[in-house]
Amino acid sequence: MSKVLRNSVHLFSSNSLSLALSFLMGILSARLLGAAGFGLVGLVMSYASTVNSLLSFRMSELVVRYGGEYIERNEKDKASALIKAAGLTEALVSILAFVLVFLTSELASEYISKTPNTAWMFSFFAVGLLANFNYETSIGVLQVADKIKFQGTIHLIQSVVSVLVIGGAFLWNGGTTIVLLAYLLGKVILGLGVFIVAQVQLKRILGAGWWQVPFRTISPYRKLVRFAISSNISATIIKIFRESEILWVGYFLSTTAAGYYRVAYTLVSLLSVVIDPLIATVYPEINRLIVQKAWPSLENFLRKVTTLAISVNLAAGLGFILLGRLALTVFGGGEEFAVAYPALLALFVGLAFNYSLFWNRPLLLSFGLPEFPIWATLIVGLVKVALAFWLVPRFGILAAGALLSYYYIASVGIMALRGLKEIKIQAKNKALGGQLA
Repeated sequence: MSKVLRNSVHLFSSNSLSLALSFLMGILSARLLGAAGFGLVGLVMSYASTVNSLLSFRMSELVVRYGGEYIERNEKDKASALIKAAGLTEALVSILAFVLVFLTSELASEYISKTPNTAWMFSFFAVGLLANFNYETSIGVLQVADKIKFQGTIHLIQSVVSVLVIGGAFLWNGGTTIVLLAYLLGKVILGLGVFIVAQVQLKRILGAGWWQVPFRTISPYRKLVRFAISSNISATIIKIFRESEILWVGYFLSTTAAGYYRVAYTLVSLLSVVIDPLIATVYPEINRLIVQKAWPSLENFLRKVTTLAISVNLAAGLGFILLGRLALTVFGGGEEFAVAYPALLALFVGLAFNYSLFWNRPLLLSFGLPEFPIWATLIVGLVKVALAFWLVPRFGILAAGALLSYYYIASVGIMALRGLKEIKIQAKNKALGGQLA
């Protein structure tokens, strides 16, 4: 727990500064572009991210799950071959994602943004996918190497560059293109920066020639492929049902509604300032404790991080209730965005629940149960989308926020309970084995 807190504090410091800059960037963008323009930029960025997630294999999870295990056992050749395979696969996926966005940009302009002459924006921002060709794998490497703090430093640098560009656009009355360019520059700096730092760490922990280890070293491949495919399906489901909300709002409503929703979601996402550093540092520790079969320590560890997360979320909830409407007004520079206050509160309920039990999916992955999150998120997500076709056109962004909260509470709750049940099962089996011995 002390190591997690130590690494989390470093990430928290960097992320706090980065978030403050991102928040300033959002304020400047919203005031410069208005609700419709702010929503349009959000739709463009979310579309590229969603398409990438449809193909992504969540390589960071594969690297942490198996690369971390190999390194823990000092099987460096296996770790080298696994990381090389993960990196090459992710690079191929990034290229395919870019091509897919380019080919579907006209459709995205017609059905998502519903704004003429915006197809080029989708293709333009997709360049960021190429710059992030190895981002997931690199994040996994930093987690395994216990150097995840570098992610916060690079994130801070890209935030500074982006806010300077948008600040210039605000002062000289720039438009949507400059704002989009600022966000794209941030993605390029983040993707390439994390890749370079990860390469340094790989050389340190695996040796200079780690990339020369043949792929056959990690055979048999079956469990790795199963894990990667399951992670891909799970990530796709999560992206469609949870992390592409603004696209659904754009599809059902308008770019203006998407702008309102994006502002509300941006404010509620402040919860991630404290919790995201915990997520990045907790997963490797969960995996390590499971490899060591330290079940009492694992239960105690989860209890401590959950208590910390709940305390933070309760304090944040009071702040959103008292100051949420004012924050929306300040963000948009007037009363225009205040209409999103009910949606903000609806979103908070679900995100707070999710960030309180944020360890739910990593716990199941570390136990080798990647299929369970698929079914949990798929069933809950299908119900959510079915209700969205009926409720969102009638009740607008409030319904969208409430449905997302339902999704978080149902899916996260089910996965957390399953993970805790597995700990009990493993602890009981260990006790029985000890008695038999």
